[in-house]
Amino acid sequence: MIKIINHEKMGKSEMGWLHSIFHFSFAEYYNPNNIHFGALRVINDDIFDAGKGFGTHPHENMEIISYVVEGTLTHKDSMGNKRDLVRGQVQYMSAGTGVTHSEFNLTENPLRFLQIWIIPDKKEYPPNYGDYQFEWKDREGKWLQIVSGPEGNGPIHIHQDMNISVVSLKADEDINYDIQADRQVYLVQIEGNGMINGELINEKDGAEIFDESKIKLSAKTDSHYILFDMSK
Repeated sequence: MIKIINHEKMGKSEMGWLHSIFHFSFAEYYNPNNIHFGALRVINDDIFDAGKGFGTHPHENMEIISYVVEGTLTHKDSMGNKRDLVRGQVQYMSAGTGVTHSEFNLTENPLRFLQIWIIPDKKEYPPNYGDYQFEWKDREGKWLQIVSGPEGNGPIHIHQDMNISVVSLKADEDINYDIQADRQVYLVQIEGNGMINGELINEKDGAEIFDESKIKLSAKTDSHYILFDMSK
């Protein structure tokens, strides 16, 4: 079963400088039937205007991933890390027992990134940070695994049984993804428009995928996807 979630029907927030789409309940958007998907708690599609961002604020007991779509994200945290990340690069922070951080767009151009929160398998882990400058070409026409659970093959290991992969497809290009029987998948069409097992999925839409052994993505235009593969 594949359930397409139209981004026009998702939660939204406009704060003047911040333009957000919420895949799941967050901030002023609350839907008791849409709190999470498995261990996936938050996917916020955020756009920061030039020179704007979130000042220093706390997090705890959450695995946090930022995936940059466009622009430059500047991160600074209480662990002493300060980084600039650009298109296709990934930041990981295990908030654990508690961290503070800030996220800014210090450039003159818009910043778009996906803010992703994953519920850890237990609380009170020591805080941790990492960032990865993946080459864009490594996701062109093929799946690039960016995140895995503690025993997985991804370069980023989180405290949860979840694999995250990305792919960029040219128009009219196809790719398959095999799903194990005890797994479920959430997919985001980050950019472009395409088909998933013959169903239309548009830019910024999501898809919940249950009880499928395989999905086939067919790009109608140049497209960019992120996929979350997790236990049921």
